[in-house]
Amino acid sequence: MTATLEHPSAAATATRQLLNVRNLNVSFTAGRGRPGAPNTQRYHVVKDVSLSLAAGECLAIVGESGSGKSVTARTLVGLPGGTARVQADALELAGHQVAELGERQWRQLRGREIGFVLQDALVSLDPLRPVGREIEEALRLHGWGNRRSRAAKAVELLASVGVPNPEIRARQRPDELSGGLRQRALIASAIALDPKLVIADEPTTALDVTVQAQILQLLAGMKDRGTGIVLISHDLSVVATLADQVAVMQGGAIVEQGPARRVLQDPQHEYTQALLDAVPSAHTKGTPLSKDGRARITATSRRIRTERPAEAPPVLQAEGLTKSYKGPDGVQRTVVRDVSFELGVGETLGIVGESGSGKSTTARMALAMLEPDAGRVLLDGGAWTGISTAARRSRRRLVTVVYQDPLSSFDPRWNAERILLDAISRTDFPTEAERTARAAELAGQVGLQTEHLAKHPLQLSGGQRQRLAIARALAPEPEVIVLDEAVSALDVSVQAQVLDLLSDLQQELGLSYLFISHDLGVIHHMSDRVLVMKDGLAVEQGSADQIFNSPRQPYTRELLASLPQLPSGAAATEGGLA
Repeated sequence: MTATLEHPSAAATATRQLLNVRNLNVSFTAGRGRPGAPNTQRYHVVKDVSLSLAAGECLAIVGESGSGKSVTARTLVGLPGGTARVQADALELAGHQVAELGERQWRQLRGREIGFVLQDALVSLDPLRPVGREIEEALRLHGWGNRRSRAAKAVELLASVGVPNPEIRARQRPDELSGGLRQRALIASAIALDPKLVIADEPTTALDVTVQAQILQLLAGMKDRGTGIVLISHDLSVVATLADQVAVMQGGAIVEQGPARRVLQDPQHEYTQALLDAVPSAHTKGTPLSKDGRARITATSRRIRTERPAEAPPVLQAEGLTKSYKGPDGVQRTVVRDVSFELGVGETLGIVGESGSGKSTTARMALAMLEPDAGRVLLDGGAWTGISTAARRSRRRLVTVVYQDPLSSFDPRWNAERILLDAISRTDFPTEAERTARAAELAGQVGLQTEHLAKHPLQLSGGQRQRLAIARALAPEPEVIVLDEAVSALDVSVQAQVLDLLSDLQQELGLSYLFISHDLGVIHHMSDRVLVMKDGLAVEQGSADQIFNSPRQPYTRELLASLPQLPSGAAATEGGLA
């Protein structure tokens, strides 16, 4: 890194300033050849960013995918990337001038004084070892305790971030955990040594609202003890709950910055206002979210589904679904118990519940990717589970899925265009030219540009990968799409565009959605009916308005009470908005 630095001032020391960044610039080399060669280009992705943070405060950085917020976060922990060029007038973290630090010195700081929570838990955790060992390793590298005390501390940390049965979960590998449990394990590893400064990149993205509330309470407690927090998030309600200061990034630059109350309740920049307008809630139900049309996606299709007779059966019907698994301790546990639901043509059924409640297992049985131990699933009135793969093959295209973690669902050797081409029917699009045109059309429907088609999944942002997954699900022109946290990785403005797209497609084609999400605002905005799950049981089911306005069950009321709010014109309290 190249930088001109000054020592922290006496005033900064007096206020226990943990972060002092002035005019940070980050650029990357792209193209063939060595950096600096004529056939390479340098892309400027962070431009003159200045930030400051005192102990016991939270600074939130918000913006769309590609705005530069995650690159800024990675630069603050010395992980900007191999071809990055970092320049700054000041770059001071936790009392250290870090512009010229080598990797060995960074390793001494990371974990002990600076904690980092990455956005993608599945990629960040070692797939070959249990998550408890991952946390123990973070402790061991800094000389904390012995083997027995580290193992006990790992279980304690998992419990502190809301992991149920932490003794069991500590012995499981990341692929054996849900997305929410993986994210909590990653947070536990980052805070293991109680660092002075925590940089959290989308730390609550994969979490249901009750666990999200626990994590926010945990982070708030760390703030109270003097920890500084840099929060990268697209969830403005989470930002409102925790942040003292907010910086809004667009195109690599900060376009608005100030106290959370002022930025979120009286935004001065039109981009900030657009982000706030795109937040889904009960008030937005039935109306487009991307109202200004800045990047509105238009829905197109080659064929319109015909009307079904009124007496036709539900397009998807589950009857008494039950499924159990044997855990690492050898105990058989029922994860879904006697769950039933119906999904009508052109209807959206939202499924909500905490991580581990059984909603993703229910979705896999609805997809006929998992056979129930008891019960059955019907598609268009005919058997969908309990039959051979060959019997299902002709109708397989009628039910598609968008997975919770798009990166793990793609072949990393394929670029985006090939991923889409693989999902396009050769019967409907017999020539290569037609399939290529269809791939471009699908990409455009979800807001991907032509240049994105040549990129591999790892070269796309989290939001771009999620959009690619949605485009792939649309390719066979299905009757039902199972959406498992389909917009969880998207910033609010792109999320708004994708939700509008899903609504447009539903109206045009009569699509039915099984919509699984921990974001209750999204569920209320999108769903006709809602199924609430807890510990494998369907505890409540009804219309979206009934579930959200007049919940009957205590657990449903608990979920709703945990939902962070983005108030309009409400008074602010210290350390976050009321």
